[in-house]
Amino acid sequence: MEIKDNSFSRQFETPTPEGMVTVEYSFQDRKIFLTRINTPENFSNDQFIDDFLVEIMSIAEEKKFKVVPIFPRIATFIKKNPKYKDMLPPGIRL
Repeated sequence: MEIKDNSFSRQFETPTPEGMVTVEYSFQDRKIFLTRINTPENFSNDQFIDDFLVEIMSIAEEKKFKVVPIFPRIATFIKKNPKYKDMLPPGIRL
């Protein structure tokens, strides 16, 4: 999966046949706040979203960022994948 970090728009982007899927983010200190997932209108591939989030989490892990899931879908993803709970900053519980 090809992911582009569009720092100007503050979002990770990946193309799909239906259109562009994006995850918006913001930075504060060494934390990345994942604030929103944008998908095309007729997009319903949850497995693709999960794979996209896995790639984003690996990017965050590589750069040693703590991840703060603001968007409910991202928080649910982290709950279902406990290996990413170590990436949450202190005081954040899901």
